Amino acid sequence: MKTVLSTLNAKYIHTSLSIRYLKAYAAPLYDVELAEYTIKDPAMNVVTDLYTKKPDIVGFSCYIWNIEETIKIIKMLKKIDPTLIIVLGGPEVTYDTKEWMEKIPEVDFIIIGEGEQSFKHLLDELHGAQRYDQVSGIAYREGETIQIKAQRNKIDLKELPSPFRFEEDLPHLSKRVTYIETSRGCPFSCQFCLSSIEVGVRYFDREKVKDDIRFLMENGAKTIKFVDRTFNISRSYAMEMFQFLIDEHKPGTVFQFEITADIMRPEVIQFLNDTAPSGLFRFEIGVQSTNDATNELVMRKQNFSKLTRTVTMVKEGKKIDQHLDLIAGLPDEDYSSFRKTFNDVFELRPEELQLGFLKMLRGTGLRLRAQDHGYVYMDHSPYEILRNNVLSFEDMIKIKQVEDVLEKYWNDHRMDATIEYLVSTVFESPFDFFQQFGSFWEEKGWTRIGHQLEDLYKHLHEFLSTDKTDDVQIITGFMKYDYLRNQKHKPRKPWWSDSLNKQERSKLYHAILDNPMLLGEEFAQKNLSEKDLFKHTVVEKLPFNLNTYLSKGNVLKEDSIVLVHYDPILSTTNVYPATSQDLNEKVG
Repeated sequence: MKTVLSTLNAKYIHTSLSIRYLKAYAAPLYDVELAEYTIKDPAMNVVTDLYTKKPDIVGFSCYIWNIEETIKIIKMLKKIDPTLIIVLGGPEVTYDTKEWMEKIPEVDFIIIGEGEQSFKHLLDELHGAQRYDQVSGIAYREGETIQIKAQRNKIDLKELPSPFRFEEDLPHLSKRVTYIETSRGCPFSCQFCLSSIEVGVRYFDREKVKDDIRFLMENGAKTIKFVDRTFNISRSYAMEMFQFLIDEHKPGTVFQFEITADIMRPEVIQFLNDTAPSGLFRFEIGVQSTNDATNELVMRKQNFSKLTRTVTMVKEGKKIDQHLDLIAGLPDEDYSSFRKTFNDVFELRPEELQLGFLKMLRGTGLRLRAQDHGYVYMDHSPYEILRNNVLSFEDMIKIKQVEDVLEKYWNDHRMDATIEYLVSTVFESPFDFFQQFGSFWEEKGWTRIGHQLEDLYKHLHEFLSTDKTDDVQIITGFMKYDYLRNQKHKPRKPWWSDSLNKQERSKLYHAILDNPMLLGEEFAQKNLSEKDLFKHTVVEKLPFNLNTYLSKGNVLKEDSIVLVHYDPILSTTNVYPATSQDLNEKVG
């Protein structure tokens, strides 16, 4: 019987670790074929591709992001071939299993929980005596009755075969994210998270993990993401792995980790700051809320002052990018409290701040006690909340407006200097800027259309020009600075109207040619010709002294000149503020 294991990933660059573990564990007795798609692929295309493989058994790995599309595919496959055996597994169907079996009659089996042993045992019975009552951790049909067999004891992770040695995966390693786990389980009990259900943490064999990482790097893997729920729960283990990765990494490889920041010791961070190559590591940190009462209600232990210490030390080390997560909609976190949480975390200036919304995952304590906090949430995945007893649906809409512009204007780092000036000088708080701009964005209907880079600048300028601030001229100067310094090539037509006419621009260029030191020694050493200046540079007037801002962080409100050079040979962009008042005076 031919078996195909499939899943719908959220994006093409993602890969499914779970189906690879199942394939590896079933081998060599069963030669399982893998078939991955994305949630954006038309269902008919997926069905067609799976049908052409002529399977007898098709298994799907199910999550909140793919279950609805997976159900469509299952129903179509079963209509085409009623004899096809459909098996589901994954966190989305592990809980409320009987309900899923009733909801999708086309499904023959569901694997509950950790699936390697149960799936292989099921294959044994499908190929043999079909004694499904002998298989632990499955749901199956016996006539009109749904039978559910209890899960077996947890597997010894040290005995699991590697899921990374399949020849068909090797050509794709450099183009996709490779997921790896060194442990399963979580020591914490956060009631909104599925990981809280499994008690304890189990580890894989360290040397096998290292061998897998070596193999992946040797075969071109560039992004390796550890899916351990708390990578640094054991300090000695984390240190050993960090040291290994520092010693044996290949250039261009990036390793991502989910860490618990408030338990990370300063000496560990100092070690990374001292020895890790820049860009080798990336940390994801779940903050979720800084409200102590909220954290207590969801059984989440967090020391925000220690978390702040960790994030600050890492940021000051300038070696590791950090992605911090927030969750809107947790118990007793009303709009005002969430505003404080947002501002508390934004104060740390993480490279990315992800604003998510509480999802009432099946099996979690928070879903089981949803009535205690008046939760109303979607009946279908992703089970996102619509309101609770302290946060109205209107509040949720407003926070979603914040999420939209936060992603575009902070996480993408298109205009860092501008946003920094706005949130620290112009608006009462970072949250107030993103909220007011997000509401304006929604009113304009911009959420429903695509946007070029220039559009994003024009939209912000329009927002700020509607009586939001008296400082539009200075902010526009910051926006020009951000726009020019973030271009890889000389822009053909900037988003603003020229502030210098042709005669003024020519006058400045000739002054620079006559005395390059007006832009500093580094610029003078470039020895650019007149042709180079006109072809590969932009000169612009700013309403504040850029040199003072860059050197001291102060905004001195006086006109100044900046030249940006787009080096065609080195493919670099360099900013040269006027260091001499002589050049600035030529603006007039």
